[in-house]
This record gives sequence, C-alpha cells and structure tokens, in this order.
Amino acid sequence: MHVRRMQGSGGDFPGATVRRDLEEVLRATHLHNVWRRKECINLIPSENVMSRLAEVAYMSDMMSRYAEGKPGKRFYQGVNYMDEVEVLASRLMSELSGSSFSDVRPISGTVANAAVFRSLAGCGDKALVAPVQAGAHVSHTKFGTLGALGMMQEFMPYDSDAMNVDVDGAIRMIYEAKPKIVVLGGSLYLFPHPVKELAPHVKAVGSTLVYDAAHVYGLIAGGAWRNPLSEGADVMTASTHKTFPGPQGGLISSSEEQKFKAAYKGVFPWFVSNHHLHRLPALVITALEMKAFGRAYAAQVTSNAKILAQALSAEGFKVVGERLGFTRSHQVALDASKIGGGAKAALELEKAGIIVNKNMLPWDSPDMVDNPSGIRMGTQEMTRYGMKEDEMREVAALMRSLLLDAMPAEEVKRKVVALRAQFLQVGYSLDADLSELSSSSLPLLMRGKVRLRRQAEC
Repeated sequence: MHVRRMQGSGGDFPGATVRRDLEEVLRATHLHNVWRRKECINLIPSENVMSRLAEVAYMSDMMSRYAEGKPGKRFYQGVNYMDEVEVLASRLMSELSGSSFSDVRPISGTVANAAVFRSLAGCGDKALVAPVQAGAHVSHTKFGTLGALGMMQEFMPYDSDAMNVDVDGAIRMIYEAKPKIVVLGGSLYLFPHPVKELAPHVKAVGSTLVYDAAHVYGLIAGGAWRNPLSEGADVMTASTHKTFPGPQGGLISSSEEQKFKAAYKGVFPWFVSNHHLHRLPALVITALEMKAFGRAYAAQVTSNAKILAQALSAEGFKVVGERLGFTRSHQVALDASKIGGGAKAALELEKAGIIVNKNMLPWDSPDMVDNPSGIRMGTQEMTRYGMKEDEMREVAALMRSLLLDAMPAEEVKRKVVALRAQFLQVGYSLDADLSELSSSSLPLLMRGKVRLRRQAEC
C-alpha cells in the first residue's frame, strides 16, 4: 500500500514514523476486511453484518456530534435532525418488540442491563438470575454488572435434562428469596427460558421480570422466537447487532410505563453521556429491513442452526442437546472435550477460516474458563450472506475434515475460501436503486459515489 506525499495545514507530510504507522493501520484494516468479508465462514453467535445501505448511513456526520438527554430536551444545540432519527428509531424498535416504549440510547446490551438493574434495585438487593449453565451473561452475575452495582446474585436451579432453568425449583426460590428482580435470557442458550411459567410468580412477590434478549432479539423481531414481553416479562433488554443485524448498540423495550421511565432516566446520566448517534440511521434502516424481510431471515437462521447441528452429529461430533432436538435458536454448541477441548478446536478452525469461539458447557467447572470443553456457533451472519441448509452440511463436512480427519488447515482453508466466494452479497436488505430516492434524502457519502442494486431475500 502506497501513501502519497500530502500537504496540510502543518506543511509537508510528517516524518517516517508517522508514515510507517499510517501504512500499518491501513494495511491491517484492509487485510481484516478481506479476511472477514470474503475469505472466512463466520459462526460467532454474537456477530452479524449490516447491509451496504445501513453501512453507508452509519458513516454520517452524526459520528462527531453530541446529543445528551432526550429528543426535544437536549443539553446541546444543533440536534434537530438527530432528534428526528432517534424518535423514528424508537418507534420502529417498539413495533418490532411489540412494546409501547423503546430506548435506543444504550450503547450496548450490557449498558441496557445496567440501566434496568439500577432503576429496579439498589445496593444489597437480591437478583434471582438464570444459572450460568442455562446461559446467563456475565452482566447478570456478581462478576459483572450486577456485582458492580452491589447487588446480590442468586442462581435459579438448573435442570440438566431440559438444559434450562428448573421451573419448579425456581418458583420455590422466588417465594423464598423475594428478589427485587428476576433475570432470564442470556448468552449461550439453545432453548427458550420459561418466561410464561415464572412470570405470575414473579409478579406475586412484587418483583420485576427482566429478559435479556441480546442474542435472540432478531429472532423475536422475525417471529422465530417467543416474545418475552407477550409472555409476561416486564422489561426486555437487547443488543442490536447479533441476530438483529444492525450496528453495535443496546435496547430497552417495555409496555410498563413507570418501569420504562425509570430505566430511561437511568441511561443518561448514569451510564451513557453521548450515545454514539451515527448508529441510529443505520439502526432505522436495519429495523425497516427486518419489517420487510425479518420473518424469512429469522426462519432461515433457525433452520440453518438445526441443520448444522444435525450435520455435525452425523459427521461424528458430539453436539449438545441431541435428545432435545439440538437447538431452537441460532446457536449450536459442540462438545470438543474428546478432540483437545474448546480452545484448541477454535484455534484450529480459525487457521482454516472457520471462526467460532470456545465456550463453557453446563458440566464444565469454573477453572476451565481458559480451556472449556465446548465451542459455540451461530448461523445468523452466514444466513444473511445467503447460505442455506446445503451450505450448513458443507460446513459440517469441512469441520470434520479438519478436526476429525486431520486434513491440513491450509487445504481446508482453500475449500472454505472457495465456498465463501459464492456468498459475498448481504441479503434480506433494502439496498435499492438510489434513483428511487430523492437526492436530498441521501447521506453525503452515498450521493453520486455508491450505486446499490435492489436486494431482497437470499
């Protein structure tokens, strides 16, 4: 990569060290983009890709601006258009959530959790949370956000046969502990948590049921996963960049007005100052894409996950949850204990261009965090790129070739790159011919420089 000589307000281009570092960052960024967008199969369950149109909208002047507070009542001037976008984003996310209210200001799902937890409970209060085995996120625990807020964590019992919260045991704990909040949802979970079964008992003790939908929000918006709000959850938090294929950010949704208002007030100024405004136009575009194509996308994501799990099992892997049908979400969990453990398997797969992450499984002990027995996979990003059931079977076969048949990683990687070369266009998106839009509505970076073709479902 060649950086040409430039003139600026400071005179000639700076010295050799600056030039070298500039070339290094541009080189690394370019190679990353080529690798992750063209040469690998990404199965990280917490990642996704935005449409080209959403990415262009993301690159707006809003990335440089501040809008502390709420629309119509800011602490900065110059926010008129930003207010319009935020109000639109909140309305669309409420429509997708089936809620009366949504706050799009949290800059991550963890920040959304922090604002909700702090608004509902205080230091020393009890929080009853799903156990780690059932998928609890670190933010639900004393090691993360809950602990940072000084709240007391108590785990609900776990039913190893159902790979889920033990409903009867959890009901007993609700009445015994009388916690301020009960938290369901999480980070690794293959099956829906028992919201409907626990909600009446949570309400009976005057507690609040919070559902962390970070991983499955896109499946909820697309109708492929139970909506926790319709099943009795009081508040739902989420991420906007996992199965929901938008920019990185968080969300709070609820139809409980007083509880929502309390959480809304907790976002600013407790946990967020400026809320990274440039992500909101991209969030609006993604929300519109989900309204248009979300059902087809979510159905394909869950179908792909089921087929990937079945195919891995057929190839000889020990896939978690076989007796229960493997999975009902976008996730697949594989027990790699017989092939060197999760850390080794994830590293070997990365060398071949298949990106997964090591993950603890329900039977792992806490000291196995650095080398757990499992790996965790998700099908949402490759579904967005157009892969379907046949490709999931191909991926499973490639994983067998590498991890069970000991085919050299370089050889498997060539096959991975060849497969991926067929799936480079993001689908389920609103990438339209820009002649259909008025020029005044287009971001400056888009106008006259990027021409997008109509792109519907894959």
